Amino acid sequence: METFFMPVKVISGDGCVVENYSEFSKLGKRAVIVTGRSSARKSGALFDIEDALNKAGVTYTLFDKIENNPSVETVLEGGVFAREFGADFIIACGGGSPLDAGKAIAAAYHGLSRKDLLGGNFSFALPIIAIPTTAGTGSEVTQYSILTDNEDETKVSIAKYDLFPKTAFLDAKYTEALGVADTVNTAIDALSHAVEGYLSNYSTDLSDFIALEAIKIIGKKLPYLNGRLSKKDREDLLYASMISGIVISQTKTTALHKMGYPLTYYKNIPHGRANGLMFGEYLRVLERLGVKKVNDCICAMNIGGVDDFCRIMSDLMKPSGEITAAEAKSYSEGVIKHSVMNYTPGNMTVEDIEYIYTKSFNL
Repeated sequence: METFFMPVKVISGDGCVVENYSEFSKLGKRAVIVTGRSSARKSGALFDIEDALNKAGVTYTLFDKIENNPSVETVLEGGVFAREFGADFIIACGGGSPLDAGKAIAAAYHGLSRKDLLGGNFSFALPIIAIPTTAGTGSEVTQYSILTDNEDETKVSIAKYDLFPKTAFLDAKYTEALGVADTVNTAIDALSHAVEGYLSNYSTDLSDFIALEAIKIIGKKLPYLNGRLSKKDREDLLYASMISGIVISQTKTTALHKMGYPLTYYKNIPHGRANGLMFGEYLRVLERLGVKKVNDCICAMNIGGVDDFCRIMSDLMKPSGEITAAEAKSYSEGVIKHSVMNYTPGNMTVEDIEYIYTKSFNL
């Protein structure tokens, strides 16, 4: 039996936030806008949100303390802030970090302990509106919130249906302020969602159909990511990122994502780049293990084979020796013990995972 559940209303297009201001007042009279320190302003999204809220007659305040890879501590602080303000709903605006933090704040509003938040031990969260300013995470259409747990020195994924946003606004103009590195890293993150979702042991016919569409779209853009992207390019990438999010909302991600987490936590490597650095070798190992769906992904990108994909990733990521052999071994031992292996095809071993790290970083 297969199921498919995706309850997010998606509104897209130029000026969609202000044009659809009535969507905000449907959720209440008081809102907290959750953002990073600058991205929402730099992109122009914050000004549109404020305009929409003023038109809707919604009282609002700003919580702009979200760091890259938001910590549990910041989210719990945000929950207290929202509760003291008397928020009826949360507006999360920015890249993956503010979107994920906004979701967790919507849950932490009710005074959750650290343990209950990370364990997903809650049955209600404030309604959420999500407005991405990057084309990568797809968090605007998922039930996941990825937080940094400094106590256990790792990133933790909270997965609850309560964290699905009510509405997502997609306006590609908000991504125009991104630099080349952020554009590349977020696009590769979206591609990894689509590919991992397609390869996941939990994929379905419908999720596969959507995943291949996303892979095709992003695959066509790979040669141009380091250059100047047109408005249509950015619209396509934002759309592909969103539908890739829909894919992983059904399938979860695989070992590639978990392998990237220690690179982000310990080495401060951006999440999309962490995935991209290992992406080629990851597919090469899966192909060697007999995962036939790898070839479907390569064909969808219209490239010759896994070797070509490895070269493309190398050109985009420009790999360097950012970890040691001892770290590769330690990270591998952590990955193989994680539940993510249940979703990962090919019956990977710890040796396979260590091989991917080693080859990816030329150790």
